[in-house]
Amino acid sequence: MTSSPTIDPDMIDRLAEVAVKVGLDLHEGQDLVLTAPASALPLVRRIAAHAYKAGAGVVVPILSDEDVTLARFENANDASFDVAPGWLHRGMAEAYGNNAARLAISGDNPMMLSAQDPAKVARVNRANSIASKPAMEKITGFDVNWTIVSYPNAAWAKLVFPDLPEPDAIAALARAIFAASRVDQPDPVAAWAAHNANLAQRSGWLNGQRFASLHFTGPGTDLIVGLADEHAWKGGASPVKNGITCNPNIPTEEVFTTPHALRVEGHVSATKPLSHNGTLIENIRVRFEEGRIVEAHATKGEEVLQRVIDSDEGARRLGEVALVPHSSPISASGVLFYNTLFDENAACHIALGQCYSDCFTDPNMSAEQIKARGGNSSMIHIDWMIGSGQVDIDGVAADGTRTPVFRQGEWAF
Repeated sequence: MTSSPTIDPDMIDRLAEVAVKVGLDLHEGQDLVLTAPASALPLVRRIAAHAYKAGAGVVVPILSDEDVTLARFENANDASFDVAPGWLHRGMAEAYGNNAARLAISGDNPMMLSAQDPAKVARVNRANSIASKPAMEKITGFDVNWTIVSYPNAAWAKLVFPDLPEPDAIAALARAIFAASRVDQPDPVAAWAAHNANLAQRSGWLNGQRFASLHFTGPGTDLIVGLADEHAWKGGASPVKNGITCNPNIPTEEVFTTPHALRVEGHVSATKPLSHNGTLIENIRVRFEEGRIVEAHATKGEEVLQRVIDSDEGARRLGEVALVPHSSPISASGVLFYNTLFDENAACHIALGQCYSDCFTDPNMSAEQIKARGGNSSMIHIDWMIGSGQVDIDGVAADGTRTPVFRQGEWAF
């Protein structure tokens, strides 16, 4: 096994084992579709080994490369930016339809496209979103077991730890990823079992309350998020339609559900920057009326934000609301990862766009039934953080009764 000399190979192996056993709970005979940046090959190789030990049929890695991506923006003709490999996404959708599991390794340079034309970036994103929808619907619909884990690359590490020499920055980011993913503990699989039990207790309490809405208040925030009819809270390990229980995100500290797309009112301010396709969007402020964003601003990256919310009609509405205590390990680390997988687990957050169709008491409803209960539909799903140690949340019942859920960023029960 080869690996970067700055990254502990034992920790890489532990993360691979957790990805297969906890993230996916890969079952014997399942194929695995694995996407990753080329820089994450050391982790790809160990995941493949653990997957085959678990009885995988075939592991299919699909690698991306930063230089190849940039070559398109720097050299392609204009028509290229409206094209996506639909054949690849159709093949992935077919694989998921045949019960293949899905694993994504996140590790690209968050600022990779920061110097590129935002209009071209938006066109590429739109083309990819349209082409990938058949496959993504099987993921957001939890048809098969899937998970996301991360691996550091040099550019990402230097962004997170700019004052360290590159090898030290990579090592520091690797340690932060391993800690957040609980693979630095004596028995990572047991640690995840205990953590999942705690998240299940939180989501169980919320499901018992049957709140009609959540009311967020804090600096720059007075927001009422209506909850979808027959919504269900989830967190940590999640059963999917093929009968397997997986952990979709590693790490995860959230419990989450589906808002009602037409019942969001008020204004909200982001508490952390959003790194989106090479642009850092800072100090987001938006106002909702009847569930729709009617005003949106940012002190940096506002043009990109405006393009995001104009992606389609559903992009101006919410598809997820998630609760994360301010004392979560990722928040307590003080590290800003510039990566939503991590940063969303440092704070309560909301997501613009597509809802998760399994966040309902009946996870097998049709698209029409989901829409009738308030679930949103969109080609995007973008999380951004609105929680802090100064944010309070009340659960509001249908009769107006209020119950404290968060006080000063922490669970109130």
